[in-house]
Amino acid sequence: MGAVHGFAVITAVLVGLGHRSVGYASYADGHPDELEIVAVAEPDPVRRVRYAKRFGVDESNCFESAADLAAAGKLADVAINGTMDEIHVETTIPLLEVGYDVLLEKPIAPSKDELKALEEVVERTGQKVVICHVLRYAPFYLAIKERVAGGDIGDIIHIHTTENVSYHHMAVAFIRGKWNRRDVNPMLLAKCCHDLDLLCWFKSGIQPKKVASFGGRHFFTRGNAPEGGSSYCEDCEIERGCEYSALRHHVDNGWWPFYALAGEASYESGGEVDEQQKLAHVADSQYGRCVWCCDNDVVDRQSVIVEFEDGCVATHDMVTNSAKGVRRIQITGTKGEIYGDMIEGKFTLSKPGATTGSEALVEEVDVDLQGDHHGGGDLRLVADFLSVVKGEGGSISTTTLSDSINSHLIAYAADIAMREERVVSID
Repeated sequence: MGAVHGFAVITAVLVGLGHRSVGYASYADGHPDELEIVAVAEPDPVRRVRYAKRFGVDESNCFESAADLAAAGKLADVAINGTMDEIHVETTIPLLEVGYDVLLEKPIAPSKDELKALEEVVERTGQKVVICHVLRYAPFYLAIKERVAGGDIGDIIHIHTTENVSYHHMAVAFIRGKWNRRDVNPMLLAKCCHDLDLLCWFKSGIQPKKVASFGGRHFFTRGNAPEGGSSYCEDCEIERGCEYSALRHHVDNGWWPFYALAGEASYESGGEVDEQQKLAHVADSQYGRCVWCCDNDVVDRQSVIVEFEDGCVATHDMVTNSAKGVRRIQITGTKGEIYGDMIEGKFTLSKPGATTGSEALVEEVDVDLQGDHHGGGDLRLVADFLSVVKGEGGSISTTTLSDSINSHLIAYAADIAMREERVVSID
């Protein structure tokens, strides 16, 4: 059964057949000598059949749930868990108990109690859990990490990161969509646990100690609904001139089909979906609602300040309603600083230059952004996971469950700090 038993190919089961787990599993397409998908677990029968066929999985290895899959015994070397956030822990624990190593989509868990429960099972079973913090594997951030680890800017004394969430991503995922409620996940955990993980990664080995945070939901509220609007875009008299029109986003422009067309019969079966089918589906779904008239309660902006035990301060700003999605970073060290933009794939390394007669010595770095999603990180993550499972030690980017805990503790603390207007200590 796979490379961990001395063979060339690691076998895997897929749990939850959303676009994230299927995206990771696509590594097998280009590397059939490294990864083979042998079983799937998915409650939706259409998706179950579609992706079983896609990966050549026998009908006898198709299951409705992670529990059913685990009850069948260990069918493969590893599991790729891409279920919804709120059931990550309950679906992962049975897999660990059976003996699977798990590649788990982020965030790990919506609460400290669930995080602790998972950690206890990992410690008891000795199985590996690698978290999908894919930005660690993006060439842009990896190049910066290598410069930091090499001592190019000395010891880090301050980090500032920013994520600008595009208006259309905010609308589909965090206003109309699955992550629009704080009781599922606070916005910072759902959208920015990648960014908080980067803070901890750059400060690897140094614990975060205190967290403060400010933010709220001030723009996407009913009070800001424009005159002439309606609760659904389909019958709205100003829809054609609205930048948040669901019909513009998902029908005219074809954005975010894996969210907006979920449940549409032709789309789910892998067939073509014409404009009328898209219109009919979107207009009557949750994704056809007015952004000012939804049941969303997550923040639409939030800033976080973290103090590490060595005195380093890190800040992260999450800003929505941006014209385009952008991630930026600035790291200041005792010997220099790095500033860059992930979307452009460029960063600048600057050092004081007084001894050479210059104000600053500047190096411009252009990173190759060719690759898959998340700046080229998704499939590199899968390759690294396979390396870990094979006992090859992983890479500088490897993130295990224990590595990922700090970023989640920061997110939990930031939510408390923002709501209770106080500084929260991380124990």
